[in-house]
Amino acid sequence: MCCLTGLYSKAFIIVGFPGLQERDTKNIIFGSLLTVYFFIVLGNLLIIIIFLRDEDLHIPMYILISCLGLVDIIIATTTVPKMLAIFGSDSNIITISACFTQMFFCHTMTTSESLLLALMAYDRYLAICRPLHYHTLMSNASVIKQIACCWLCASFLAIIPIILAYRLPFCGPNKVVHCYCDHSSVLKLACTDTSLNTYVGLSPLIYILFSYTRIIISVLHISSSEGRFKAFSTCGSHLLVLLVFFLVGAGVYIANRVPSTSVDVRILASLIQNITPPLLNPIIYCWRTKDIRDSIRKVLKINNILPNRY
Repeated sequence: MCCLTGLYSKAFIIVGFPGLQERDTKNIIFGSLLTVYFFIVLGNLLIIIIFLRDEDLHIPMYILISCLGLVDIIIATTTVPKMLAIFGSDSNIITISACFTQMFFCHTMTTSESLLLALMAYDRYLAICRPLHYHTLMSNASVIKQIACCWLCASFLAIIPIILAYRLPFCGPNKVVHCYCDHSSVLKLACTDTSLNTYVGLSPLIYILFSYTRIIISVLHISSSEGRFKAFSTCGSHLLVLLVFFLVGAGVYIANRVPSTSVDVRILASLIQNITPPLLNPIIYCWRTKDIRDSIRKVLKINNILPNRY
């Protein structure tokens, strides 16, 4: 698999930002990443705990939201701690096996998130377009099975390009010009053609667009403006989460294909894609979802953190 020689024959060096190697700059990046990581874990963990403690939230929509929170924690934990080590202590060496393990979990969880968003779109489609069949098609048991299928499909979709990449010969430079083991950045180190290793998962996005097109058409057929507003409000949070996820992804795609874009900007765009959805998702759901806000107040009152008058 590998034909690197010398001290790092079984390891890669994570460069980070090539143009930002000063210690003061690294300290700023380290502090910013640590703060963001803390709020990612705190926010998504809060969503999960609230879901587990409030039985009123044990319905398909909130099962999906809590599962999305778990995926977001795993995505951040897969990449951010190593980035903290790189910027905090210049610990930038990673073994090839650890690099590909990180790559696998990162791709699996990112794909899982896109599939979960598609499943959320399906959930809202049934709730608005086929309300009489909703409880039959989206019971708690069925949604858990569907979530398991999302994870299995994501693992399968991720393992194929990872295996193909792992089998490539790496016989030249061993410096990964990125903040973590990104798939495309590692492929650039291979000494052979890597065209078979490129893949893009557009299926979830296509299905999401189809579902929300059907939702919008159905809502527009509602006669009363109050009914239309209520229908749109039930999927408003999901739409915001979708916009964050896919708009950030689109920004990364564009940045990687504009020739004049610097390497540091491309790495920054990829980093933003990695941390922005996990950071904003719990904020969006807490801000936009009344049931979650009420449940947080209830838990805080029970623990005597919030006065009863609130």
